[in-house]
Amino acid sequence: MPIRIPDNLPATEILNRENIFVMTEDRACHQDIRPLKIGILNLMPAKITTETQLLRLLGNTPLQVDAVLLQPKNHQSKNTPEEHLKAFYKTLDEVSNENFDGMVITGAPVEQMDFEEVDYWDELTEILDWAEHHVYSTFYICWAAQAGLYYHYKIPKYPLTKKMFGVFEHTVNQKYTKLLRGFDDVFMAPHSRHTEVRQADIEKVSELEILSVSKEAGVYIAVSKDERRVFVTGHSEYDPLTLKAEYDRDIVKGMKIDVPRNYYPN
Repeated sequence: MPIRIPDNLPATEILNRENIFVMTEDRACHQDIRPLKIGILNLMPAKITTETQLLRLLGNTPLQVDAVLLQPKNHQSKNTPEEHLKAFYKTLDEVSNENFDGMVITGAPVEQMDFEEVDYWDELTEILDWAEHHVYSTFYICWAAQAGLYYHYKIPKYPLTKKMFGVFEHTVNQKYTKLLRGFDDVFMAPHSRHTEVRQADIEKVSELEILSVSKEAGVYIAVSKDERRVFVTGHSEYDPLTLKAEYDRDIVKGMKIDVPRNYYPN
């Protein structure tokens, strides 16, 4: 089934080339189908790239999806044209009276800062509070997972001596959970982060359950027992070339960065 996205969104052309069925708002208005309404709070710098990655995955569902792009009102994006944000993004003020079936909160390159130092932290916590009453289930990615675990459960993050960067092996802890239906017992997933949450801290919280871990990368998926909060510490949405792009970017900047592990052939 199609994913419904705003008219003229750049992702439309890319997804159409990949034979992913997308439907513009104009066409969707003429169909009498109740879609799943999914908010995407996009905190990544390259917002257009992240939009496309997430919409590609949402387009695989058998249900029609109405995707609503969201951004913090008080944060100035340096890597996405302002006209793009004005055309396609909404803020909490604009959707505060609406209800959503789900919301995805992306990662952000701010994990080396204290949470309270992030310029949109207060607004993010306001969104998390709002979501408790207006969103059925929230999916937190990478830094957002750390932020959500910290805000809801006071679970801290810890700096890593070396960036967790590459594709790592993970195992499924809870084989029969609906969230992991179709997963292999052992699977690979990418990580790209400078901080971590620790399994021992999560295990102290009775409301949480760990669904997947990695010997190298640590906890991968944790959920609240009612499954309304899903925390994923890696980047399963990444394209095959995303880690390469990040590595090349850091090399050009002259930063010290290891080659992503288990990524390049040979």
